[in-house]
Amino acid sequence: MGWLRERIFRLGAAYLTKPLALYPQRAVLDPEILRQTLRKGDIILVEGDQRVSEVIKFLTQSSWSHAALYVGDAFSARSDEDAAELETRYGPDTSHLLVEALLKGGVTMSPLAKYAGYNIRICRPTGLHADDLQRVLDETMSQLGTRYDMRHVIELARYFFPVNLLPRRFRRTALEAASTLTHDVICSSLIALAFQNVGFPILPSVVAGETAPALPVRWRRRRRGTPYPGVFRHKRTNLITPRDFDLSPYFEIVKVNLERPEPFDYQRIRWQE
Repeated sequence: MGWLRERIFRLGAAYLTKPLALYPQRAVLDPEILRQTLRKGDIILVEGDQRVSEVIKFLTQSSWSHAALYVGDAFSARSDEDAAELETRYGPDTSHLLVEALLKGGVTMSPLAKYAGYNIRICRPTGLHADDLQRVLDETMSQLGTRYDMRHVIELARYFFPVNLLPRRFRRTALEAASTLTHDVICSSLIALAFQNVGFPILPSVVAGETAPALPVRWRRRRRGTPYPGVFRHKRTNLITPRDFDLSPYFEIVKVNLERPEPFDYQRIRWQE
């Protein structure tokens, strides 16, 4: 029965990842400016164009259905493969790569150019130390090649359910089952775990007036100055969605069109009559 389960999974994944007929691009980004703007460790949120994207956007009440980690040339710099093979796999620009978790293919590397025609948002972690940044990159890249567990194929059915019929209080619950499939479909769990492992907050709950427990050794050495008030509590990583990076007060929103060499001047815009 294993082959049948895998067949059902692949048919379901093919249906859910089929692009929608219409996809409006709301802002045109200069690819060169985008490459110059991005830094390693940036989170790229994507307004996807697939059927499953619409489900995730509805359940999370957000425009963003997918998240990828920008690693730049970190992978090509450490890879033993020669430049020609890397170029065959990822295109001519192996200095601008992303790590992402996909329903079809699992955790994989993709070229930045893949999302050239999409609506995206860049979220940049504020004040992330260089050694912690490297740990985030290394931990995320170490997951490359991770595949889906076919035992969770039944859970694929939740994405075929007409989610607009769900009461509001149950929409989040539809994404909260702690399974491999849900973890990978939402995709932000892969990135969230790497950040949480270095003690960097995404969208934690903060409880005032509690006594903080002892910090792990790997975080304690970096504690400087007066601690922030309250006790921070991580959210379970399988509950983190792309929207959480957008809402997080610890990630800066980077506007690509404002990063041009010349200052933005609205009076230079040519409007159609």
